[in-house]
Amino acid sequence: MEELLVHLEGPVLLWIQENLRNDVLTPIMTFITHLGDAGFVWIALTIACLVYAGTRRTGILMTFSLLLNTLANNLLLKNLLARTRPYEIVPGLQRIIEAQGDFSFPSGHTGCSFAAAVVICVMCPRRYGIAAMVLAVMIALSRLYVGVHFPTDVIGGALIGTAAALFVCWIYKKKYSEVEKHMEGRN
Repeated sequence: MEELLVHLEGPVLLWIQENLRNDVLTPIMTFITHLGDAGFVWIALTIACLVYAGTRRTGILMTFSLLLNTLANNLLLKNLLARTRPYEIVPGLQRIIEAQGDFSFPSGHTGCSFAAAVVICVMCPRRYGIAAMVLAVMIALSRLYVGVHFPTDVIGGALIGTAAALFVCWIYKKKYSEVEKHMEGRN
C-alpha cells in the first residue's frame, strides 16, 4: 500500500515542493498549518461560541463534532491504519515543519477543521460559514504544502470531519424538532 501511495501521491507532493513553495508563501502556510495544531483555532472559536448565549447551541454542537472527529480520526483510524508520513517514504520530499508525532492517515488538522467549520456552516449566517470553510480548506492545503500528509490523508480527514459535523447537526435538528412538536402539543 505504501508503495502505491509513494507512486501515485508522492509526485503531487513533490510538485507542490518544486513549484509552489517559495519565500513569500512558506511563512504564510506555516502559520496557517500551526493554527490547526491541537485544534487550537477551532477550540478557541468553540469557546467563543459557548460564551455568548446567541451562539451557545453552535458551540455545543462544535464541541460534540470535534470530540467525535477526534475519537474517529486520532484515537481510532490513525492507530488502526498506522500510515507512514510522506516525508519518511517519498524520496526527495522535505518537510518544512517539525516531524509529526503520530501517523499520517487521516489528517487530524483537516478533520478538526471540517468538523468545526461544517457546524458553523449549518448553524450560523452564511458569511461566517464561508469564512470558516475557507480557513478549513486553507489548513487542509497547508498540510500538503508543508509536506506532512498525503492528499488522501487530507481528503479522508475532510470527509470524516464533515461526517462528524453533519451527524451531530442531524441529531440536534431531529431532537429539536421533536421537542418543538411536543411543546406545540402542550399548547
